[in-house]
Amino acid sequence: MSEVLATAAAALGPQEQYLEFLSQGRFMLQRSLSSGRYVFYPRVLIPGTGETDLVWEEAQGTGTIYAITVNRARTGSHNVALIDLDEGPRMMSRIEGRETAPIGSRVKARIIEEEGVAMVVFDVIEEVAA
Repeated sequence: MSEVLATAAAALGPQEQYLEFLSQGRFMLQRSLSSGRYVFYPRVLIPGTGETDLVWEEAQGTGTIYAITVNRARTGSHNVALIDLDEGPRMMSRIEGRETAPIGSRVKARIIEEEGVAMVVFDVIEEVAA
């Protein structure tokens, strides 16, 4: 990242930085320089230790479905999934293109835009037997 972009990003809080990266088509995670630990949701310090040496790094974008549920309504249904990212953190998102998927299936992140807001969703890349 250029020095000008890094300075501009630092002027924003962690949540705004994360959303700005998404709007640029980049899925970024924070990592502690001293411990190597990744965190998600964006924060100013590492929970439990208080470390503040967080830097932004490009996420691999792959993970495993930890849990999934389907919310049904008269207007349709949608899933809510917990994804264990390969870097370590767990994030809430959804699986695209299907109502559900088996727990343990491998997924790949994709950034989409809905109603002017960029967000991370996942596509199944390797399904496990149910």
